[in-house]
Amino acid sequence: MKRVFLLLFSVIFCAGVFISCAKKDNGQNVLTVAASPEPHKAILELVADDLAKENIILKITEFTDYITPNEAVESGEQLANFFQHVPYMESFNNEHGYHLVSAGNVHVEPLALYSSKYKSMSEFKAGDTIAIPNDPTNEARALLLLDSINLIMLRNGVGLAATPQDIEENPSNFAFKEIEAATLPRVLSDVDGAVINGNYAIPAGLSAAKDGLLVEGKDSPYANIIAVKQGNENDPRIKALIKALQSDKVRKYIVEKYPNGEVVPAF
Repeated sequence: MKRVFLLLFSVIFCAGVFISCAKKDNGQNVLTVAASPEPHKAILELVADDLAKENIILKITEFTDYITPNEAVESGEQLANFFQHVPYMESFNNEHGYHLVSAGNVHVEPLALYSSKYKSMSEFKAGDTIAIPNDPTNEARALLLLDSINLIMLRNGVGLAATPQDIEENPSNFAFKEIEAATLPRVLSDVDGAVINGNYAIPAGLSAAKDGLLVEGKDSPYANIIAVKQGNENDPRIKALIKALQSDKVRKYIVEKYPNGEVVPAF
């Protein structure tokens, strides 16, 4: 009888441990974040140990597009994502009826115009083709960058809603090719120039400071954020993540990793 009791106790104890471990690994202590490869995933990995000290298990899922990470957060598959700025998020919310909000700023990745054919803006010729991101917010951002030096003139007041149809003056008759942001580095050799987001330029070996012919200012309002579904911004796991990301440790990492300003702290 004693043996039976001990065996029963062992089974119950082991089951309890299993359930406890499963809860820890799959319950409230797990923080799931969808992220672009670089610099987002690398920055998240940098703070994984800091979160672990607070009994938070950071699980990062890598994505290479701008749509799936938002779908994952809206559906609850992921608690947060790290790849976008507020103007893009708000445009996405409006277009899809989503409820994403910013939990905090982390960094800015200056947008830049690159070319594999030319070494300076003065070399561009009439009729050249410039590739730009095809998502609404970054397309407008690219056009505003070109407008900032009067390469083109956009319709007054169009702002972040700008599309090539809003170009009122195009003295050099440039052609604009709208392409998915992730694909831009791969088509750089097929066009005369391309305006590329920092998170896609960096893995392609492009430096905004060294290779960019026209670079967005470091005071850009397009800070990359931790995005969550509305209501989750006060989740203790998210609060801990923001605290870890807005730390001197992360600031130092960004400054040392990207000394040429490809990535700039935004906190």
